[in-house]
Amino acid sequence: MDTLPRFLLSESPHPAPLGSVEDWWKQHLRLALRFSLPVDVALAAGFCADRLGYAFASGYHSAIRSLLPGLPREHRYALCATESGGGHPAAMNTRLSGPESGPWRLDGTKTFVTLGHAADELLVVASEGQDEGGRNRLRLVRLDARRAGVTLTDLPPPPFVPEVPHAELRLEGVAVELGEVLPGDGYVRFLKPFRTVEDCHVFAAVLGWLLQVGRRSGWPDEVREGLLALAVTMRGLAQMDPASPEVHLALGGAIGLFRERVASLDPLWAQVDAPTRERWERDRPLLQIAGKVRALRLESARRSLSGRG
Repeated sequence: MDTLPRFLLSESPHPAPLGSVEDWWKQHLRLALRFSLPVDVALAAGFCADRLGYAFASGYHSAIRSLLPGLPREHRYALCATESGGGHPAAMNTRLSGPESGPWRLDGTKTFVTLGHAADELLVVASEGQDEGGRNRLRLVRLDARRAGVTLTDLPPPPFVPEVPHAELRLEGVAVELGEVLPGDGYVRFLKPFRTVEDCHVFAAVLGWLLQVGRRSGWPDEVREGLLALAVTMRGLAQMDPASPEVHLALGGAIGLFRERVASLDPLWAQVDAPTRERWERDRPLLQIAGKVRALRLESARRSLSGRG
């Protein structure tokens, strides 16, 4: 089995062209067979990606498999949470009904599904009603993306990472088997920790990609070593408890160091080939998404630990 740091430092930094999502997936799957940890797959696939968008896709997919390690590695998955009111538990109107009224069924709409039609299976966050306090009781449902009643409608490509498809999902009377409703609270067990797990894996994949660009473009040794150190840090955090406030503090610090490092790279992009440099300028806004959520997570962790020595 390869060791991840050796792979990042010795693999060829000249990536094969990836002309489609199918090309990305074939490469991602080869690396998933080579490395056992999802975060190692994210780092290696990020390193081998020819652009930031496909590095992101590998980080996103690896995060799902880290959260749900029992999922077969050969399938592509999409977590379906966001609705018209956002991704907060209170905004979830997609309904899981039954079995007292008959077979389990799903009805509702998800407005933004990463990977869209490229997904083989959908992991749908749905409400099965409200508790005594009026809060949504959420569950996670695993579905074949081709199930009757499932409709995926492609969304226009976004202004950055347009290679990664997205879709709107409509669920109309979708039949659900009992075993497809995953055990545990859909928010506490899956949706809430996914935000942390996704950050660890996506930032790891981006660091893998930046290290490849740096090696290929002759960036100084100390720059590449700094990127490697951050990659190893993200790798460690990805294997820790995503519900831990201590992990949230460390992740907040690591993301802060990542942003400082990325800003310091600006003069070095003149050494990078034009297509890669131009895609980077187009795609780097991806790294700013969910900044408010990260800030709230960090502040919550600080409050949680403020009474400790």
